[in-house]
Amino acid sequence: MKRAITLVIAVVVSLGVGYALALYLPIFDAVESTSSPTKKEREILYWVAPMDANFRRDKPGKSPMGMDLVPVYADDAPSEDDVVTIDPKIVQNLGVRSEAVVRGMLKRTIQTVGYVEYDENALHHIHTRVDGWVEKLSVKAEGDPIQEGQVLFELYSPTLVNAQQEYVMAKSASHDNLLSASRDRLLALGMTETEIGQLDETKEVHQRISVFAKSDGVVGMLGIREGIYVTPATHVMSIAELDKVWVLAEVLERQSGLVSVGQEVTFELDSMPGKRWQGEIEYIYPELDPTTRSLKVRVSFDSQNEVLRPNMFAQVSISIPGTKRILHVPRSAVIRGGLSDRVVLDLGGGQFRSIPITVGMEAGDRIEVLKGLKRGNKVVTSGQFLIDSESNIEGALARFEDKDDEKVEMHKH
Repeated sequence: MKRAITLVIAVVVSLGVGYALALYLPIFDAVESTSSPTKKEREILYWVAPMDANFRRDKPGKSPMGMDLVPVYADDAPSEDDVVTIDPKIVQNLGVRSEAVVRGMLKRTIQTVGYVEYDENALHHIHTRVDGWVEKLSVKAEGDPIQEGQVLFELYSPTLVNAQQEYVMAKSASHDNLLSASRDRLLALGMTETEIGQLDETKEVHQRISVFAKSDGVVGMLGIREGIYVTPATHVMSIAELDKVWVLAEVLERQSGLVSVGQEVTFELDSMPGKRWQGEIEYIYPELDPTTRSLKVRVSFDSQNEVLRPNMFAQVSISIPGTKRILHVPRSAVIRGGLSDRVVLDLGGGQFRSIPITVGMEAGDRIEVLKGLKRGNKVVTSGQFLIDSESNIEGALARFEDKDDEKVEMHKH
């Protein structure tokens, strides 16, 4: 009887030990397996199209564009929602290029239009000092070239004829005071020393008095014709010298604060393509044009004896030197937006992020950056639109998911 009881107890104990071993051995195996230094393969989360991160698959394949899907691993997946990761090989195939943000002097150029005018400081207006009739006119049209000493026109004036007769009579009477007064009157009425000398020699009164050009130039304005009656108030003609001319340029109101006297100016004329003239800003007019909202600046330069006529159209470039060192990036890197401007930041390793920036002045192919970047950052200058579009899509999806999570939490509470 005792032996039977002992046998039953042994069987029960054996079953209990077996059950305990069966229960705890898997745990031990798991602990040993986790503590073992065996190397595991990289975990692939999913496969994604290189050009569309929303196209995801759980196995390799082709994207809608026919490109191979690329794996996204758990250990290199982007930690931020607005970061776009592209395989380095795809980056190279897409031709994505980046440039560093630099700090330095930025020289800008104002491109505007202008027109040619004669230098008013070298513009001579001709009036007669007596009334009379224009008997012979040597100048026929505006724009005709004039040489110094050339006869412009001949004038018949009864007043001048009488003044000459008084001079001849005073000379014949040897009346010095009267002769001096008569001579001064002839000079005041417009006769030259040469013409008075001829009168002294010949003692013959001239019915016509010639009017001569005092300098080389062209006829800027012609207000008379042969046979016309003129008075001292009549604007007979204007002669413009060709040594210097003006170019009047129109500067937009938003750029008016950048121009100053002495800045270098280069311009071209449509009538002479390929040829450039150099000058500088001589004067800035005090008022803006109320119609065009532009500021007029005057450029004076040596025409080098070229015949440049008024109202010729000019393409004007005004050089604005830099005054301080500023941050600037290529113009091609900036993505213009309705509410803000942005660039695509190259984070390295095939990762990119689209960030907003505040831009300042523009100079050629460079743009000043006031806020959002620092020296040494790299911005994408080619292919940034594709990356920016992808970044915006992922950012929008992330924000949408965050809002859904907030709504769920609010319902729980």
